[in-house]
Amino acid sequence: MLSAWPVWIAAFWWGSLTTVGFYVVPMLFAHLPTPALAGNMAAKLFAAQTWVALVCGLLLLMNGRQNQPSAQTEQSRVAIIFIVSGMLLALLSEFAVAPRIIARENLRLWHSIGTLLYALQWGCAGVVFQKLMTGRSGSAR
Repeated sequence: MLSAWPVWIAAFWWGSLTTVGFYVVPMLFAHLPTPALAGNMAAKLFAAQTWVALVCGLLLLMNGRQNQPSAQTEQSRVAIIFIVSGMLLALLSEFAVAPRIIARENLRLWHSIGTLLYALQWGCAGVVFQKLMTGRSGSAR
C-alpha cells in the first residue's frame, strides 16, 4: 500500500493544478461581481497551489531517494527532472510573475507568461504522474 503513495501524490498535484487552473479560476471570473475581486481570489488560490506543488514535489523527491530496482532508475531520473522543473516553475510563477500581475504592471505580458508557466507546470506534473503510473504497472508484471 505504501508503494502507491507516490502515484497518489502525483495525481493530487496534477489534479489540483487541473482543478484550480482550468475550473475554479474561470468560475471565479464568471460568477464574482467584478474582475478585480475574482483576480484577488485567483491570486490567493494560485499562491496556495504553489505550496501544494512544493509539498507534493518534496514528498516525491524524498520517495525517489529510496532504493529502487535498476529497471526503474531511468524512469525515476526522468521523473525527478520533471518534479524539479515543476517545482521551479511554481516558484517562478509565485515570486517573479505574480507580484507583477498584482501590481498590474504590463498586465497582458505578465498574465501571458504566468499562464504559460502554469501550463508548463501542469505538463510537468502530468508527466510525473504518467511516469509513476507506467513504472508501477511495469513493475507489477
